Amino acid sequence: MSITNRIRFLGVLCTFFIFSQAFPQSSSSTYSALGLGEFNYAGLTQNQGMGGLGISFGTGWGVNYMNPALTTRNTIFNFQAALNYKRINVTSSSDNQTIDGGGISYVALSFPVKSGKRTLGMGLGEISSVNYSILVSGEVTNSDFNSINRVEGEGGISEAYLSYGFVLAKNLSLGIHGSYLFGSTIRTNQLALLNPEEEEFGFQTEYYERLTVSDVTFKGGVHYYFKSGSKSNIHLGATYHAFGNINGKEFAKIADFGQASKPDSDGDILRNNEKGTVFIPSNLGYGISYEKINKFVIGLEAQMQNFSQYRSFSGVQGELGDTYRVALGGQLIPNFSTVNSIFKRSTIRFGVEYQQTPFILNQTQISDIGINFGASVPINSLSLMNFAVKFGSRGTLNNGLIKEEYFGVTLGFSLNDNSWFYKRVFE
Repeated sequence: MSITNRIRFLGVLCTFFIFSQAFPQSSSSTYSALGLGEFNYAGLTQNQGMGGLGISFGTGWGVNYMNPALTTRNTIFNFQAALNYKRINVTSSSDNQTIDGGGISYVALSFPVKSGKRTLGMGLGEISSVNYSILVSGEVTNSDFNSINRVEGEGGISEAYLSYGFVLAKNLSLGIHGSYLFGSTIRTNQLALLNPEEEEFGFQTEYYERLTVSDVTFKGGVHYYFKSGSKSNIHLGATYHAFGNINGKEFAKIADFGQASKPDSDGDILRNNEKGTVFIPSNLGYGISYEKINKFVIGLEAQMQNFSQYRSFSGVQGELGDTYRVALGGQLIPNFSTVNSIFKRSTIRFGVEYQQTPFILNQTQISDIGINFGASVPINSLSLMNFAVKFGSRGTLNNGLIKEEYFGVTLGFSLNDNSWFYKRVFE
């Protein structure tokens, strides 16, 4: 790399240390600029309505994604999908802005191999997401110049998964969840210098980076329940998702505006689809739930992941901190057996969750707290319309950081059918 382009590259990197005014312009958290972005811990729509509860309890009316051992409760065919929408009010020390966006959340299905004994599941979902746009303007340290800098990112890691759950002994189920991880994160950083007259001069530099992952991971789960009364159960569940070194390749280039993403244009290629790994620490989850059969459920669950061990593709470690998440939630059914009221047969959900995220900025680890509501409304004798709503707050205005107050909604359905595995008697 030429000396000129080395200077240009350093110029891009030094903008992270500019004394500046920074403001996000995206439909996702600004903090997804760090690491591999925001990880999905809350599961499917029915889990989200309970604050992410789903390791220790599940039903047969929706796909049990969070703990593969709970798939044994899916004794009939189930297909589930959902869309999501999120609206974020972002506040910095000098400004505020509202941003929004949404898309497809997941597609999943589950069907019994032997009803009540062995169940197979599969689907497509999101492991992590990156979506941010930050505009930075301010003074360049130790100079008379100003700068304008746009930092953007998009993409994430998705999974195509296959799960299998089976009953090992009375009230004891085990499960395995195998995922093929795929997807890319794309990050760009555009820098222009301004003279005292606020006019652009010199190089207009763009840094482009595309990380593409392709690997397999596994998650194991266990579920056990026992009677606590004639019509009540206590459920225990645990999961372990082993990530480790995830294979991938990276393309990185520095060039003039609009040229860095083009492999054959002028500029300096820093990594040309170079193969390597990203180390993602394993996730441990566990919980306990109390069930009053066909009445209500309440549970407490936790997940933890030692992101202080995270290592980026370039080998950098120590950028993130250990994360944990606690969820307290439940559901109730006003009257399970009624035939006269859809509302009384609907499942109402609620939950609160707290997460210490892995994101660390200015020696401050970002926390996230949310309040959740949801419901499943019958649309026929077996199928359901599902929705979940979350109000949350992430970050702080202290130490020059950004605070996000957000509203999210997920809307989906569960199509259930009990005729696929029964031989027809009458045609």
